[in-house]
Amino acid sequence: MDSSFSLFGLSIELDLKSFLLFTAVFIITADYIKNRRPAGFPPGPWTVPILGNIFSLDQNRPHEKLIELAGTYGDVFSLRIGQEWTVVLNGFKTLKEALVTKGDSFADRPDQPLQEDIGGGLGVITSNGKLWKQQRRFALSTLRSFGFGKKSLEPIITKEFTKCAEELRSYKGKPFSPHLILNNSVSNIIAQLVFGHRFEYGDKKFVKLMLLFNEGLQIEASIWAQLYNSFSLVMRYLPGPHQTVKQIWIEVQDFIKVELDEHKKSWDPSDPRDYIDCYLKEIQTSKGQDESTFDEANLIICVLDLFVAGSETTSTTLRWAFLYMAKYPEIQEKVQEEIDRVIGQSRDPTMEDRTNMPYTDAVIHEVQRMGNILPLSLPHTTSKDVQLGGYTIPKGVTVIPNLASALFDKNEWEMPLTFNPGNFLNEEGKFVRPAAFIPFSAGKRLCLGENLARMELFLFFTSFMQRFTFSMPAGVKPVMDYCAGLTLSPKQYEICAVPRQEQL
Repeated sequence: MDSSFSLFGLSIELDLKSFLLFTAVFIITADYIKNRRPAGFPPGPWTVPILGNIFSLDQNRPHEKLIELAGTYGDVFSLRIGQEWTVVLNGFKTLKEALVTKGDSFADRPDQPLQEDIGGGLGVITSNGKLWKQQRRFALSTLRSFGFGKKSLEPIITKEFTKCAEELRSYKGKPFSPHLILNNSVSNIIAQLVFGHRFEYGDKKFVKLMLLFNEGLQIEASIWAQLYNSFSLVMRYLPGPHQTVKQIWIEVQDFIKVELDEHKKSWDPSDPRDYIDCYLKEIQTSKGQDESTFDEANLIICVLDLFVAGSETTSTTLRWAFLYMAKYPEIQEKVQEEIDRVIGQSRDPTMEDRTNMPYTDAVIHEVQRMGNILPLSLPHTTSKDVQLGGYTIPKGVTVIPNLASALFDKNEWEMPLTFNPGNFLNEEGKFVRPAAFIPFSAGKRLCLGENLARMELFLFFTSFMQRFTFSMPAGVKPVMDYCAGLTLSPKQYEICAVPRQEQL
């Protein structure tokens, strides 16, 4: 009897092992058949069943890993993220052909569950079609009317720098962290355009908002976001940072809703004060029109997008600028010499000075290039089948433009991995902007805030160099490592800002 039970138990155990083995083989085979590369599709590395290449990419240096893979598979290659194929574009020539020459085919954004759960497909950054065109056109025209990228905005930027300079002087040359100060200062520019007012340094609600931005952008570029987008039906119910990032953007939206409610109490349609007032007027004007995409839900996401586009990249670039000036004091000194010669110490810089300051302009651009703030841009998707690099990319495939591969393209830059302002100067010492300089991306999805960012970078950087000399604390060397996220930011550091009045 005992032997009969033993044989029965052994039979069940063998049947269970056989079933599990069969199931595993079936899943792997089905996954291979379902997800094998289509004919004519770009090549790429071997993929793991179910997960694809999610765990084979270095999350701490993703753009560098993609450049390495391009060395093996070519400038157009493919990865599988979960169950979806993604095509990666590398090198300036490839990026230009895709984003500019064939820009209509690459202008859409992919449908990503995490972004859909956060923003509902609204706003100006991740939306598509009619909604995207209406919202982008309205945002650009409205912000231009308030001085976006125009000379009339210069006094606002200069006034904000004055506030920031007072904050820096309060440290009396002692070490401080510039992170939140710069975030607050730069964000106040877009805040005045959107909300109609600035926020004081140390405002607890605004400081929290800046910290939320920083954390949210890091998580959105993490493996948790990739897992969420690949396996959303499961990940929606599992704990982790992917749940944290949703809560972060809910808090940001709640902050914007408070501002919106305050506007609705006092707004006058005949006298709009800022972007929100103009948007409320547009909602009222277009009410009942079938083609209209204007409502309060869209307004909230548009404001969120404008803050990300109009502040995060600029403040991060200035943090890199401080580090590079501390690392290369001879370059900082040369910038200050040019400022003293062209502007002096008695007046504030203006955008008209830029043409007479080629070296300073070159340094700013080199900081942008080496800082490499948005290395992978934002994902695109093909709106139809398209030929690129000898391969066929079908409609609906996610495309990652590796902007870093253009900024460090050895075929485009004489010294791609060295900080060298000469990259932007010709033999006569005049400023030149190489075509491969595309930190704001290119084509139809060019960064909405580029004009504002360029104005802010010149006025802020020149003003900082005019008023202060930056150096590391005694005994500390600059650390040029970055923290990977949607943006590449320098690791937290402290720096000393000594007023130049004490040196002159």
